[in-house]
Amino acid sequence: MTYVVAENCIRCKYTDCVAVCPVEAFHEGPNFLVINPEECIDCDLCVPECPAEAIFAEDDVPEDQREFIELNAELAKVWPVISEQKEPLPDADEWNGVKGKRQYLER
Repeated sequence: MTYVVAENCIRCKYTDCVAVCPVEAFHEGPNFLVINPEECIDCDLCVPECPAEAIFAEDDVPEDQREFIELNAELAKVWPVISEQKEPLPDADEWNGVKGKRQYLER
């Protein structure tokens, strides 16, 4: 099983999770992070670190966000690895918890 970054990360992109990942499984896009399912070792360290509560075990991804399982796998192939914590997006706190952000995902 792998972990999946879901919708609430969009336009927030907190990177607290990246700092604790022992295998550098996170990849960075313009306004979203993804986890490479081929690199994730199912350690669970990233889940409690995410201020947006946007990371789920694959089996626990909410039904209305299941598309993010494939999206993480797809984007991890083209986005660069991120291995160090960075500042979140400037208006991250305003976007945290907003529903229906899929339309704002930048590739």
